[in-house]
Amino acid sequence: MAGKTKKNSQIMDIMYRLAKNKTAMFGLIIVAIEIVLAILAKWIVPYDWNAIDVLNAKAAPSLSHLFGTDELGRDIFSRIIYGARYSLSIGIFATLLTTVIGTIIGAIVGYYGGTLDNIVMRILDIIQAMPPILFNIVIATALGSGFMNTLVALAVGGIPGAARLVRGSVMSIRKMEYLESADSINCSKIRTIFVHVLPNAISPSIVACTMNVANLILTAASLSFIGLGVQAPTPEWGAMLSASRNYIRDCPYMVLFPGLAIAITVLALNLLGDGLRDAMDPKLKD
Repeated sequence: MAGKTKKNSQIMDIMYRLAKNKTAMFGLIIVAIEIVLAILAKWIVPYDWNAIDVLNAKAAPSLSHLFGTDELGRDIFSRIIYGARYSLSIGIFATLLTTVIGTIIGAIVGYYGGTLDNIVMRILDIIQAMPPILFNIVIATALGSGFMNTLVALAVGGIPGAARLVRGSVMSIRKMEYLESADSINCSKIRTIFVHVLPNAISPSIVACTMNVANLILTAASLSFIGLGVQAPTPEWGAMLSASRNYIRDCPYMVLFPGLAIAITVLALNLLGDGLRDAMDPKLKD
């Protein structure tokens, strides 16, 4: 009971220090608004995201079309709001998949060490030796384009980094006295890893997750831009940029608004990640 109370107290302390960070709260508010808009997109967008109106093709921003229309007369504002579903989903779910798999691998090899650690880490070293974007392109090319394939390609590319991060945290605490106490009462290795080790080693991964969502949104947009990610007519922000690049001189707003959506989201997530890092760093306690 005392341990649970202490844990709750630590969480409240982190939340309190996070709430005091104005830039982090600004990022959190922006991300929360985007998530709500993405969830409620069906009921708040003024037009069907795929409704073609050739008579209003390439119309400039106006009261009727806040962000203008694209080359087929589709409302850009509606497409950006719906596109948040795809861009945010790719970033969030790919990060979750990466974190879960990487955490399991990193916790096991970090706790056991020895030959298992050497073999697994050398394999991860080989994967990490390839530039991340190039590795993502290779996986995306092998799997093909599409929402799910892009999500999997991005998740696979992030596993080595997530595993290495958790491994480092686990190795720093695996010789702690409370783990020796768990061994003395014949606590199973698996229970020790997932009940006693991981809760004390997961903090860096939580911070990394926020940063990773931003990076994966950018990478997903990059893959879509070169034709390997989500494909048109799906209103993913990178795919919208790719489809409108030929009109950048005559209709710059077609590129401006999807680009701003990506930039604002990435900035907000980075601000939130910086705030989480500061809030969870014991050295910054008053």
